[in-house]
Amino acid sequence: MLAIMVYAGCKKKEEPPVQPAAKPISVVKPAVPVQKQQSSAQTTTAQTFDFKSKKDPFKPFIMPAEPSAPKAAAVKIRPADQLPIQSYEVGKFTVSGIITGLRENKALLVDPAGKGYVVKQGMLIGNGGGHISKISPSSIEVLEQFRDDRGHVRKRKIVLQLAKKK
Repeated sequence: MLAIMVYAGCKKKEEPPVQPAAKPISVVKPAVPVQKQQSSAQTTTAQTFDFKSKKDPFKPFIMPAEPSAPKAAAVKIRPADQLPIQSYEVGKFTVSGIITGLRENKALLVDPAGKGYVVKQGMLIGNGGGHISKISPSSIEVLEQFRDDRGHVRKRKIVLQLAKKK
């Protein structure tokens, strides 16, 4: 009999483990929105700011001195700011060629060092502050302004002729 009890005791039915009941997940919905949504069709009142009493952040601290009234005399150019074409006297240039076109005339000038320059009307030339006033098919006219001994402004017209073929 003991064997039956041991045998009967061994066949114990195992019950599946009991799992705790799942709690339902609650969804929280706000009852009232935090901020009212504004329509893009509505106009809002714009604030106006008065900047007249404020300092301009882009204005320089030190204002450059305003130049005095320009005089009629030729502008003095420092040697560092001059072009190479402005380092010789106008009379020392030779005209090698002139190109006449529909829009404007151009000329080829050669300085005493042998360097060539293509120039057009209005360009600065020479160390006397001259500028090219006219380019004709056979010559170039340069107009220089200078002060004489009395301080009067004088104009000098220098004509450079096209070099003849040899």
